[in-house]
Amino acid sequence: MSRIPGWLLRHRITILPYLGDSAYGPKYGPPQPGVRCLLDDQTRLVRAADGREVTSTSTAYCLPGTTCPAGSRVTLPSGRQTTVIAALARDGGGLPTPDHVEVQLT
Repeated sequence: MSRIPGWLLRHRITILPYLGDSAYGPKYGPPQPGVRCLLDDQTRLVRAADGREVTSTSTAYCLPGTTCPAGSRVTLPSGRQTTVIAALARDGGGLPTPDHVEVQLT
């Protein structure tokens, strides 16, 4: 398995993992500060887990194993808070490709 090179992970984000809904609204787990990633601020159209087409304003490329379910809150280095549309494991299945987790953000 080949992981995304560490020298590409120039940014740090904070993830509040979405745990589900409670009687008082969304429930989040403890913050995960300092998650290393490569942040790409590019607007593009992506498909959410429920099939809707949603506009993504940023994408974070993180190390394999990063936990960031849809609905999680993410604080970017600029201080802007976003919500996770989808987190996709990109695994080359043994091919020499940089395995990573692609986190699509609103």
